[in-house]
Amino acid sequence: MKHLLCFVFAAITLVSPALKAQTITLLHQSVSSSIRGLSVVNNNIAWVSGNKGTVGITTDAGKTWTWPQVKGFEKADFRDIEAFSDKEAIIMSSGTPAFILKTIDGGISWQVTYQNNDKAYFLDAMEFDDHNNGVVLGDPINGKFLILETFNGGKSWKPAKNPPVALPDEAAFAASGTCLRKGKKAFIIVTGGSNARMITLAKRFNDQSHSLNIPILHGKASQGAFSIAFGHKQGVIVGGDYSNATRSDSTAVYMNNAPMQLSVQQPAGYQSCVENIKENVYLSTGTPGSSLTNDCGKTWHKIDAVSYNVCRKAKHGSLILLAGDEGKIGIYKP
Repeated sequence: MKHLLCFVFAAITLVSPALKAQTITLLHQSVSSSIRGLSVVNNNIAWVSGNKGTVGITTDAGKTWTWPQVKGFEKADFRDIEAFSDKEAIIMSSGTPAFILKTIDGGISWQVTYQNNDKAYFLDAMEFDDHNNGVVLGDPINGKFLILETFNGGKSWKPAKNPPVALPDEAAFAASGTCLRKGKKAFIIVTGGSNARMITLAKRFNDQSHSLNIPILHGKASQGAFSIAFGHKQGVIVGGDYSNATRSDSTAVYMNNAPMQLSVQQPAGYQSCVENIKENVYLSTGTPGSSLTNDCGKTWHKIDAVSYNVCRKAKHGSLILLAGDEGKIGIYKP
């Protein structure tokens, strides 16, 4: 229907004035950690996680943060975090050993709910369908992506029975926790390396998964699709080459009831994360800075030059935060 189309002429002519008003403000930078995990619960509560065993929590929309120490995990790299309240959160450690931990007391204590000492295990991202049902994605082992499932809110995890097949030298990126996303009917992952694919995971992995090639930069271990986000009737995928972050060709793809297409105007180089802000508006971020689109990903405009790793919107609210290296935490305001 005409009122649902994203790319009407009137909207295009208003892009520049609207985007110029968007701002990202640095809120906090007091820890030295590289932050890649970010979970915004509502307009007040958010959690972050990163290397050096870092976990942070705010209850005042990012104005102040506390940093509960995860005892015994001072060297862990917590690449993703899923939070449900100011008390309950789950963190995922990449590297060896592979760990998943949970707190129900605001980070005062943590319970190890999954551990694997096999050096082949490298966890990339975590996503929940609801409070009880969640998935963790890991790099391929023996030709298949590692998929861990929980049905009890992260209290326990077990390998999926029928994980998707990985192509040779294909993997996922633990860059922002958003190479794995919840779709309307299934979990979706995007990949990189030798291939760039969007893989729709079978319902509870009982059937064959399905995949589509993504027309985004790939072929090397540093290249591919890094993040995916969905709006009401469309989606956006971003990525590129993290080893050549200023390369700006083939770094974003949009989907709007049609086959995937490269953005007409690309973001500012390599982007590690993308988030749907509202309707047709998406925010992306990466090493060269952050970009915005208000036409479902067809055209992007750089709005900030500061490097961030991840951007997320509140699950229940409008708060939008960003986080990155050297403990940077920013806030996006329209």
